[in-house]
This record gives sequence, C-alpha cells and structure tokens, in this order.
Amino acid sequence: METKTERQKLNRIKAVLAETGHTGKWLAEQLGKDPVTVSKWCTNTSQPDLYTLNQISRILGVDSREFLTSNPY
Repeated sequence: METKTERQKLNRIKAVLAETGHTGKWLAEQLGKDPVTVSKWCTNTSQPDLYTLNQISRILGVDSREFLTSNPY
C-alpha cells in the first residue's frame, strides 16, 4: 500500500486551481460535487473521470492537458 509521500501524482488539479485563483470548495460548487471529493482529487487520493476532467477544464478555462503530470518511468 502506498503511503501519502509515495502516492503517485497523476493530476495537477490543486496547482491549476491555485494558478487560476480558485479553491477546491469553489470548484466543488461549480461541479455540484462534495468538497471532499474534490479534495481527494487535489491530493491525488482519487482521480476524476475523463468527463469530469473535461468539465473542470471548461469551468477553469484551461486545456485539459494542463491537469496531467508527466511521470517518467
């Protein structure tokens, strides 16, 4: 089982929110989601599906590729 420090960072939602001056709570309200769900996305505990990721990109006005991290293997 991965620990918090070993968890792979698969998305940059938290960083993009900061870059655009928004909070996870604000995003949760825009999406009609529970703030806990958005928090889990921001900490990479869980991941949004592609449809939701597309919604997030439209709401924030950024390309959905901005949310993805590159993980060299």
